[in-house]
Amino acid sequence: MKKIKRKKTKIIKIGNIEVGGNNPVAIQSMTNTPTKNIKKTIEQIKKLEKAGCEIIRVAVPDIASSQVLRKIKKSINIPLVADIHFSAKIAIESINQGVDKLRINPGNFPEKELGQIIKLSKRKKIPIRVGVNAGSLDQKILKKYGSPNAQAMVESAMKSIKKMENHNFKNLVIALKASDINRTIDAYEILSKKVDYPLHLGITEAGTEFSGTIKSSIGLGYLLLNGIGDTIRISLSADPVKEVRVAWEILKALDLRNRGIKMVSCPTCARATINVTKLAPQVEKMTENIKKPLKIAVMGCIVNGPGEAGEVDLAVVGAGKKAMIITKGDKKRLIEKKDILKEFKKEIDKIK
Repeated sequence: MKKIKRKKTKIIKIGNIEVGGNNPVAIQSMTNTPTKNIKKTIEQIKKLEKAGCEIIRVAVPDIASSQVLRKIKKSINIPLVADIHFSAKIAIESINQGVDKLRINPGNFPEKELGQIIKLSKRKKIPIRVGVNAGSLDQKILKKYGSPNAQAMVESAMKSIKKMENHNFKNLVIALKASDINRTIDAYEILSKKVDYPLHLGITEAGTEFSGTIKSSIGLGYLLLNGIGDTIRISLSADPVKEVRVAWEILKALDLRNRGIKMVSCPTCARATINVTKLAPQVEKMTENIKKPLKIAVMGCIVNGPGEAGEVDLAVVGAGKKAMIITKGDKKRLIEKKDILKEFKKEIDKIK
């Protein structure tokens, strides 16, 4: 694969993670538990951490939710982002609770209140993510363009950025999200030429696990291939853990990150002598919590199987009445088909 030439953006520090510059594309998600429910929120964040989430955002809709953020932060290992709309009081309380970043829309705050948020963010060295969604643009901008198109989104973002820069605040991450692919791509491409702030990518409200994964993979994959994007979030109507797994698969497929399993498995045909359709998901499940980079293959027959196995760390291939385990591309041994999972696990345990 041709090496992706990423756009150099400004480096921003979010807790113990740096984004922008030459730093890896970071994976974000958002909790869907009530933030005030400290126990459930921490439990969900722990699951997300295990799946590989690197930055977590929580909704902070009221003052009570902001007042528990310190307790949540003490119990997790990744940066905590507070998502706030309309209330400067909630934003200020969240900063004082020790969050690592704010997500706001500057247009939702009177100038005086925005100044208070920025002043405290400067003092605490807290970055702010300016978020622009196609579904919530300023009415004046909508009237100017007639629809929430890419140009309208970019103008809204630039207006918000200018507001922040007028307060001499440049510790910013920018997001431009729409629920359709083309508008999102166009908006990010235009904005990327105008600013050097790190860009957070996402197709907002992308849909269910199946359709949302496809939309996000196309949209974010295109932008990342063209060097745009410093952090990503996959927005699915599903368990947030699945968002994180999809994000990793996208980044691994583009060779932008290298963690855990990279799997090759055949689509099966009449030549297959093992049940790849059943076996591949079982192998994937068996290896889902491995963090060490590892390439594996599950192939139905010896036509393409040995060739694919030559490029991976571990493979199982259908071989007539038996199956074949191949390690490091050349060490082969025949096994009984009934023992495939057991023998595969033995090899996995050796590699781990």
